[in-house]
Amino acid sequence: MPLLLITSCASVAKYNQQITKLHSVDQLHKDVDVTYRKLQKLHPQLYKYTPKKELDAKFATLKENITEPMTTYAFYEKLTPVVAEVRQGHAGISVPTKKYTRKEDKVLNKLKNEWSYLRFESVEDAVRVKNTLGEDSTMVGSRVVKLGDDSVDDLLKRYKTYFSSDGYNTTFHNKYAAQKLARYYYQDKGRLDSLQVTFSNNDSLYTKVFRRIPRDSTRFPNAKKDSLKDKKRIKKTKEERKLASKKLKKKLKDYHKYGYNYSEKNNNRNLDFIGKDSTVAYMKIRGFSSGDYEAFYEEAFKKIDSAKTKDLIIDLRDNGGGRLVEIHDLYSYLAKEEFKFVEEAEVNTRYPMIKSYMSRAKTVYGAAYESLFVPVIFFKEVFKARKKNGKLVYKFKESNVAEPKENNYKGNVYVLVNGRSFSASSVFSNVVKARKRGIIVGEETGGAYNSTVAGQTKLVRLPNSKLMLYFGLMVLETPYKTEIDGYGVKPDVTITPTLKDRANNYDPELEWILRTVNK
Repeated sequence: MPLLLITSCASVAKYNQQITKLHSVDQLHKDVDVTYRKLQKLHPQLYKYTPKKELDAKFATLKENITEPMTTYAFYEKLTPVVAEVRQGHAGISVPTKKYTRKEDKVLNKLKNEWSYLRFESVEDAVRVKNTLGEDSTMVGSRVVKLGDDSVDDLLKRYKTYFSSDGYNTTFHNKYAAQKLARYYYQDKGRLDSLQVTFSNNDSLYTKVFRRIPRDSTRFPNAKKDSLKDKKRIKKTKEERKLASKKLKKKLKDYHKYGYNYSEKNNNRNLDFIGKDSTVAYMKIRGFSSGDYEAFYEEAFKKIDSAKTKDLIIDLRDNGGGRLVEIHDLYSYLAKEEFKFVEEAEVNTRYPMIKSYMSRAKTVYGAAYESLFVPVIFFKEVFKARKKNGKLVYKFKESNVAEPKENNYKGNVYVLVNGRSFSASSVFSNVVKARKRGIIVGEETGGAYNSTVAGQTKLVRLPNSKLMLYFGLMVLETPYKTEIDGYGVKPDVTITPTLKDRANNYDPELEWILRTVNK
C-alpha cells in the first residue's frame, strides 16, 4: 500500500508538472500539427464553412505566432480559437486541470464552493443569476457585473472565441458563454478559495464574497434539533420496513425514468398539465442524454391520450442535445404517417464507434482492457458503412423509413426553442418544422438546420501540452434542407424574453402559446 501511494503521488506530481511547465516552441508546433492532421483525417465536413485554403492559413499563422515557450493554458488560449474556426459546435479543445493526491482530495471533498451553486443565463446580452439551487435565493434575478477585478463583458468577449456554434449562427454564443461562465473562469484563474463578485439589482451595485465552506454548512440557520438527545428510536415493524423498501425502489425507478439530475436537483424530463382548466400538456425536456426515455414517453403519451389533450407543448429551451435514438422515439409519437427521420451519415472512417470507443481510454492499461471489447463493436459496425455517390456513408436504424406509434398523438404541437437548443434538439425541431407537424416558437436554434457533425466523438490527447481535442465523426442530417446553409432552425413565431419579463417572472414564449390555445 505505501508503494502504491508513493507511485500515485509521483504520477500526480508528474502530470501537474507537465501541464504547468513551459513547453518548447517545437513541442507546441507538433501539437498544432497533430490537431490539424487528425481533423483532416477523420472530420467528415472539415471545410464546410471555412474553405481549406483559409483554414490552412489560420493553422499556419498560429504556428508562426508561437515564437516562445508557453504553458498548457497559454497554448489553449491560442489553439482553441483556431479550432473554433471550423465552425462545427461539436469540435473543440478542453484544457486539463490540476490533479490532487488522495489525501488532498479527501480534504477538498469536505468543502464546497458557494459560487458553484449559482446558475446563469443570458438575457438581452446581460448575464443574470437564474437559479441558486436552494441557496441564498436573494441573488436570483441579479446581473453579474464583475468577477474579482474582471468585467464580465470583457471575460465573455474572450470566452466566446473558445467555442463555436454550427455554421454562422450567433444565438448560441451568448447563451452558452453565460451558462458556462463559472467553468471558463476557473479554468482561467485556477482553483480559488474565495471570489468577490459584483452584482447589479434595481440599478444598485452590491458585492458578495463566495468561499469554500464545509460541505454540510449552509447560508441558512439550521433548524433546531430535538432537545431530547437520548430519545429512544422506535423500531419499525416488518411491514413498515417492507413498505419503506417498496417506496425507495419506486423512487429510484422514477429517478431513472425521469433522468433525475442530483447536482441540479431536477428531472431531465417532466410532463405537466397547464393552462386554462389544466388542459394543455407541457413536456419539459432538458436533455436527450440520460434516463429511461422509452418508459417516460410511453407513460407520458398514455396520460396525454387519457386526458384527450388537444394541445401539446414540448419545451426544448436550453436543451443541449443527446441521443439520436431518443429524438426518433419521441417523434414517432407525433408522426401521423410513415416518415424518414435522418439520412445515412457521411463519415471518413468505416468504424466510427471503434474510433470513439478506443479514444476514451485514459491509460495504456485502460486501452488494453477496452481493446478486449473491440471485436464485439467491429461485428456491429462491419456492415454499416458503404460507398454511396462517391462518399462513405454509415447506416443508422433511424435512417430507415419508420411508422408512427400505435397510440400516436394527433393534436396540435408547439415546440419551444432558443439559442441553447443544440444538436439533437435542432435535428428534432428541423423534422417537426419541415413536416409541418408543429409550430416552432422562440428564437433560432444554436444547432444548424441542414446538418451537424456529431454521432460519435473522437478524443485526441495532444502529446506535449496534454490538451484534449474532440470532434464529431458523423454528419447527421435530415432529408429536409434550406437553401441558405449554416443557420439554425428559424422559429415560426419569433419571441425573445427581456430582462423586464424575467423581473416579472413572465414567460413570453409560453404565454403566447397559451393565449393562442385559448383563442
